Amino acid sequence: MGRLDGKRIVITGSSRSLGRHFALACAAEGASLIVNGTNDAALAAVAQEIAALGSPVHAVPGSVAETQVCNALIETCVDKFGGIDVLVNNAGIVRDRTLLKMSDEDFDAVIAVNLRGPFLCMRRAAQAMVAQGSGHIIQITSASGLVGNFGQTNYAAAKAGLMGMMYTATKELARYNVRCNAMWPVARTDMTQPLIDKSGKSAAELGFGEPQDVARGLVWLASDAASGFNGQCLTFNGQKTALWHSPSEAYVKQEQHPISIEELEDYYARLAPVPIYSSRS
Repeated sequence: MGRLDGKRIVITGSSRSLGRHFALACAAEGASLIVNGTNDAALAAVAQEIAALGSPVHAVPGSVAETQVCNALIETCVDKFGGIDVLVNNAGIVRDRTLLKMSDEDFDAVIAVNLRGPFLCMRRAAQAMVAQGSGHIIQITSASGLVGNFGQTNYAAAKAGLMGMMYTATKELARYNVRCNAMWPVARTDMTQPLIDKSGKSAAELGFGEPQDVARGLVWLASDAASGFNGQCLTFNGQKTALWHSPSEAYVKQEQHPISIEELEDYYARLAPVPIYSSRS
């Protein structure tokens, strides 16, 4: 038996790179899959690979920036498989520029695919999951969304937005037995390869795992073994795993009287320098 036997899973952006490995790894564990991408040839190819593994699969082409595509993804899963157990919001694009050079179009294009698309998919999936009484939504985030990254104001805003939507979904949907978690996959992908090449170091030296190894983390998170997880962010690079938490209070000062500006000046002067929030701290 596979770890995902009977699971009906939608994975956006699953025609290539890490999304493709997510889909193949889920298929190998027995899932029925709805795959998606904007390249028809690549999408057909991954659907054939999944079918060769013996798993039911249907392809829904198109960009998740379009409402009708997002609705079709969920509705195809329900129509073909009788319901939806897991939505993986994986689709993403980058348009890297520094803040000083980023155009309106650069910002809007990334937000449309990386944030609006997941919202549209979440909304339709949540409706279906609430109706059936269970479900699991998984947001694929990144370091940019957790701690920021040079040249990625748009991408960081979108990926941080996924975390905000995840935390909100846990509050709104838990009473319907619908969970929402996130995963930060630290993998060598089409997006991260330019960074690796520029560094002059190997992917392994920089902590990036191979996509087929990192996909095991998604399989685990989508499985019943992770059924106790809700509102969590899993990071995994194939050799290291951890949980990330949302920012929390630190350096707390509590008084019984209104704190004056002078007291604020004195308190934070004694704390300086406060470190920048970073995954490397």
